[in-house]
Amino acid sequence: MLMSGSGKAARVHYLPGTFRLLTDGDHVVCAVTGERILLHELKYWSVERQEPYLDAEASLKAEQAAAQR
Repeated sequence: MLMSGSGKAARVHYLPGTFRLLTDGDHVVCAVTGERILLHELKYWSVERQEPYLDAEASLKAEQAAAQR
């Protein structure tokens, strides 16, 4: 399922506890930091906002920002 070495960003649909590739790629870009996240390292995302996060800290920042809106 995961493509390796393609060097391009994947389009992903985030689901509770898993995700589904919509287009092939080997990474996504963190919605908070802008850093690349290899798909095999992706652990944090928002189903509601359909956003990936680099780590728990980035996920928390996104949650806090969303709560202020």
